[in-house]
Amino acid sequence: MKKTISCLTLVTVLASAPALAYFAINVGAISVAPDDSSSSLNVIEQVAGLPTGSTAVGVNSNTQLGLTVDYQFTPQWSVQLIAATPFSHDIAVKGSAIDGLKVGSTKHLPPTLLAQYHFMPANATFDPFVGVGLNYTVFFDSQTDTELEGALSALNVTGPNDVVDLKLKNSFGLALQAGINISFTDNLGLHLMLSKIDIDTTGRVQVNGSTVQSVDVNIDPYVAMVGLRWQI
Repeated sequence: MKKTISCLTLVTVLASAPALAYFAINVGAISVAPDDSSSSLNVIEQVAGLPTGSTAVGVNSNTQLGLTVDYQFTPQWSVQLIAATPFSHDIAVKGSAIDGLKVGSTKHLPPTLLAQYHFMPANATFDPFVGVGLNYTVFFDSQTDTELEGALSALNVTGPNDVVDLKLKNSFGLALQAGINISFTDNLGLHLMLSKIDIDTTGRVQVNGSTVQSVDVNIDPYVAMVGLRWQI
């Protein structure tokens, strides 16, 4: 009898307690702004007679449609998955007499999983948070630009029948985040976040499948998002 009463009491308490776990979907504009640096284009410098260490490569910014999903399992802790439509980036030379020379372009998907800590009580109108997690970036549809192909031909590195390709290595790294959720109603709100993601890759310019120039690139972008938030 006592066990029955205890079970009924526990069920009553659990039923009356507010549910802590919930999902939220955030949809909006998400931008990747590279904070890039790279090794030099040593082979091109040597062939073109440029000063050693005078060149590097840079990556431009891009904005896409962002979709993030949050699962908050306690008032303070949640996990977030960041996804987006594929980002597109142009790659160009920085420095020396060939500054601005277009190397090529690439697309990438950077799925990122973060654990978030929320500073305010559950259901607060203003919900600031910080996060830390891991990112895996997949590069695809990489290709060289006609400007690079023309420069290689002018330097007698390639001939008219050679095939020039660009390959980028996928990346795995750390992600840090800060942001705030602002509630308009019980279900609708605004999601603002800024992340710093460690994305490092190696780019290889290949001629007929053989690498003629390799460069290490630290993209390390700031990723910012402004979106509408729907809590389920």
